[in-house]
Amino acid sequence: MLTWPVRMTWKVLKRRKSLAKAKVKRLIFVGLDGYDPRTAERLMEEGKLPNLKRLAEQGSYRRLRTTFPSLSPVAWSTFATGVSPARHNIFDFLNRNLKSYLPELSSSRVNKPRRVLKIGRYRIPLSRPSVDLRRKSVPFWKILGRHEVDCTILRVPITFPPEKFNGRLLSAMCTPDLRGTQGSFSFFSTRNEKVTYESGSRYPLERNGEVVKGVLEGPDHPLVPEAGKLGVPFTIRLNGSREAATLEISGEKHPLRVGEYTPWIQVTFKAGVAVKARGICRFLLNQIEPDVNLYVTPINIDPENPALPISHPSYYSAYLAKLLGAFATVGMAEDTWALNEGAIDEEAFLRQAWMIHEEREKMFFNALDRLREGVAACVFDASDRIQHMFYRYLEGRAEGPLAGTIEQMYRRMDELVGRVMKYVDENTVLFVLSDHGFGSFRRGINLNTWLRENGYLVLKDGAETAGPYFKGVDWSRTKAYTLGLAGLYLNLKGREAEGIVEPAREAEELKAELIGKLSGLKDPVTGETAIQRVYATNRLYRGPYLEEAPDLIVGYADGYRTSWAAAQGIVEKEVFTDNSKAWSGDHSVDPVLVPGVLFS
Repeated sequence: MLTWPVRMTWKVLKRRKSLAKAKVKRLIFVGLDGYDPRTAERLMEEGKLPNLKRLAEQGSYRRLRTTFPSLSPVAWSTFATGVSPARHNIFDFLNRNLKSYLPELSSSRVNKPRRVLKIGRYRIPLSRPSVDLRRKSVPFWKILGRHEVDCTILRVPITFPPEKFNGRLLSAMCTPDLRGTQGSFSFFSTRNEKVTYESGSRYPLERNGEVVKGVLEGPDHPLVPEAGKLGVPFTIRLNGSREAATLEISGEKHPLRVGEYTPWIQVTFKAGVAVKARGICRFLLNQIEPDVNLYVTPINIDPENPALPISHPSYYSAYLAKLLGAFATVGMAEDTWALNEGAIDEEAFLRQAWMIHEEREKMFFNALDRLREGVAACVFDASDRIQHMFYRYLEGRAEGPLAGTIEQMYRRMDELVGRVMKYVDENTVLFVLSDHGFGSFRRGINLNTWLRENGYLVLKDGAETAGPYFKGVDWSRTKAYTLGLAGLYLNLKGREAEGIVEPAREAEELKAELIGKLSGLKDPVTGETAIQRVYATNRLYRGPYLEEAPDLIVGYADGYRTSWAAAQGIVEKEVFTDNSKAWSGDHSVDPVLVPGVLFS
């Protein structure tokens, strides 16, 4: 403590020296995930985006080329580090384990405690779990921090776990929920029926007159592995009403109204004396009659009491929560899968998305209010999530009162930019940018099935289907496979555990063969071109992490994308399938089709 004045004086002098030759004192980044140039340009011409048009006229506007592949974790990692994917090691949301072929999260790895004391059935951790960031290279804010340039970085993707640097950061995409998933909702009902969700879980409610009881499932028991999941019991008291009820959970009462989200509610999962895990979630009472249906958001890590590191400094998330109120912390906070699965409707999804957006705005403007010199950056996700879930309205495949949702979102983002522009003076530079644009997703392509039909992937016992995660694949006869959204992998000898393709010449010949057969692939049902072009990754990039990349990046045509099943390593009967989910827009296509925007 005695040295604090000296250290602080040194920092101030060093900061002044760093900024002495700077042309500007402040730099502001507004990231609008998925903001598409074609839609933005049309709306600017129609006079519906006045602030962005003014920014373009007074400054500049360009279409911004995205990364190969055109995926958010890849593009935002390049934004952060200024290097290609082959140098920052992020190529997709998922990567494959080279020993087991099973999927792994590409951005981070949560490791169990290294030291554990075993006493009977108990496993008592003697150290904390650790989290490794798999993104490589140095982000710009870390470099600036070394030079005493103050930075506040809010929700820029692929920042979990947060790296230590001389500044503040709140992590974003790929931050897990309290269960350790990427966001799994809970749906409760008194109706007894078997329903399986691809993401999320269904649980029973027991009704006895006006009293309804259930158990909210949480993380695994940390001390007794065979005990399964921890749980928090809750009670809903209906009180004779069809519109309102009372929720009792964790010793507190909360009012429920049909169709309205609760505020964030703190839930505590207890595993023993002084062993607790705290999370926050919102409850949505969908209906009371004839059945009681209740939706619960993914259980977010509590920013006031984080079970895993979600900010730097570690207290920064608690500071924001105490100052501005609780907020979503899971990476993809807008629950797209709940809408896909019918656990919530479109209006409920929109309310949720905009509540999260408003939380982000509060944080960002708090940072701007404090920004005298340095950098403030924030990425807003609603622009991406809303286009994913409502794109069919934009292209006229669906009609109804929500047909104007995407245009309304673009205009609301324009209003956000207008508010930010009030902070800009002659000593400030403002950048508004997106990581990619958007297109339609009408039909899915299962390249694992195509590979099977063409002899590149072989199943055991002559089966026609397999999966998930390549269950039933005969690796001793398989030359190529796909997993995730980005492209194709060769089953390379010396790299994959059961690889059979010889490196160098055979691998290059196989890639050329696959490029020739897949480029221009037609959909037999529609007659449309489904794959525009296939790219050899080693022709696109050079870098130390190229071996982690897909060997081929598939450039799907507009309207097409890898199918939901193929992304999970499933082999189906048909190559082409209709996409019937609410998720009707996408950008996992040929990157030349989906550039982003750059205003400054």
